[in-house]
Amino acid sequence: MSVHALLPTRELGTTGIRITAVGFGAWAIGGGDWSFAWGAQEDADSIAAIRHALDRGINWIDTAAVYGLGHSEEVVRNALAAVPLNERPLVFTKGGLLWDEKDRMKPLVRSLKPESIRRECEASLSRLGVERIDLYQFHWPDPDTAVEDSWGEMIRLIEEGKIRAGGVSNYDVGLLQRCERLRHVDALQPPFSMIKRDAAEVEIPWCVDHGTGVIVYSPMQSGLLTDSFDAGRVAQLPSDDWRQRAEEFQEPRLGRNLALRDALRPIAKRHGATVSAIAVAWTLAWPGVSGAIVGARSPAQIDGWIDAARLTLTPADLAEIAEAIKSTAAGTGPQQPG
Repeated sequence: MSVHALLPTRELGTTGIRITAVGFGAWAIGGGDWSFAWGAQEDADSIAAIRHALDRGINWIDTAAVYGLGHSEEVVRNALAAVPLNERPLVFTKGGLLWDEKDRMKPLVRSLKPESIRRECEASLSRLGVERIDLYQFHWPDPDTAVEDSWGEMIRLIEEGKIRAGGVSNYDVGLLQRCERLRHVDALQPPFSMIKRDAAEVEIPWCVDHGTGVIVYSPMQSGLLTDSFDAGRVAQLPSDDWRQRAEEFQEPRLGRNLALRDALRPIAKRHGATVSAIAVAWTLAWPGVSGAIVGARSPAQIDGWIDAARLTLTPADLAEIAEAIKSTAAGTGPQQPG
């Protein structure tokens, strides 16, 4: 496998791990027929997408046990099987969401009980075919388990060498502080885009102050901030595509969001880039953000956003985007870095 071109890297907090500014998000490649699917997906297309991402220089993959109810991790393993060990990317995964093997559409259950975390970690190691997970993250808080008990198990798994770095996703500052008292939180994975900007208010600044890496997810707001998405697409989404139920894909939010997307077109044209790349580059412009997770189901989709890794938005660009956010009333949260 030939490396197409080296991408800029950033350190993930204080871990010593350097990641490319964009990483491959493996949610959609889990396939269909489960409660938070993106519709059907052919494994061959997923494997081609992953290998193309590596060929373009991406050095990390973010997946989760729950994506496809174990299937995404299996696809990642199959995609990397033919990759020489010294060329393999970092593999990040998440646990803490349990499913019913007998009913794939049944609502997921949050569980961060220590014994459940250990079972999930062992299962992920097996599905991924690795001896150590580079970054293991708790997917969502578990209101029924003390965070100290959960994080304590994360610490034990790190000490045992099963995990290289430990992080959390969708945690607020209160929970981050409770984890930090026991052991440093290596990384936070919050939702972050021009539409969902709340993490820039408190969580990302906290991470900057504490040396915690930040890898943001859904920087294109699950497809809304892409060149070709329109209102008609919502009606055409497969019945098992979770976006049919998502508020940002319903009016009146949908119209505001698409108006914001349209306001990005002149900026994209100036940079000779796609709207998708502008949306991802905007998240990378915020101090403290180490990298952005961007999903893809085909090689062509990767080519649509990978230029974000090298794209630097100017102060004028950022001001123009802030004005567009204000005028369209899309989303919530701070409108401009700095």
